[in-house]
Amino acid sequence: MVKTLAQVVTHSPEETVAFGRELARELQPPCLALLEGELGTGKTTLVKGIVAGLGAAREEDVTSPSFTLVHEYGSADKVYHVDLYRIEDARELATLGLEDLTGQDATVLVEWGEKLLGTVPVPPRGIRVRMEHLGSDDRRIIVERLET
Repeated sequence: MVKTLAQVVTHSPEETVAFGRELARELQPPCLALLEGELGTGKTTLVKGIVAGLGAAREEDVTSPSFTLVHEYGSADKVYHVDLYRIEDARELATLGLEDLTGQDATVLVEWGEKLLGTVPVPPRGIRVRMEHLGSDDRRIIVERLET
């Protein structure tokens, strides 16, 4: 069962970051956020705002973990930023130890989250963020609560 929490259209990367900061106020660990959308829809841009809004790092310090797969931010309140773009099968996914991350009192932000759905337990505060490129710098962002 899915419940829509928010739906917005942003018109610039700055607006997408600002929405990420707003969304961060609603996230309380343990939280798993699955970010979905085609390449170039602004998932990492949104994560910059979320991580900054959580106080775990500055926007400019947040980068895509496409090659390292996982970035860790914050000291007291951990935020893990995961990118599953290069993961091709369940075996590769299993080697990442995502169950360990989602089992912590942390916020876990997963780009290409559709690859993870159904493979790890969803915490009570799990959300799905669907992003869609509308042309130019416009992005539709839909935030849904994942019911367990």
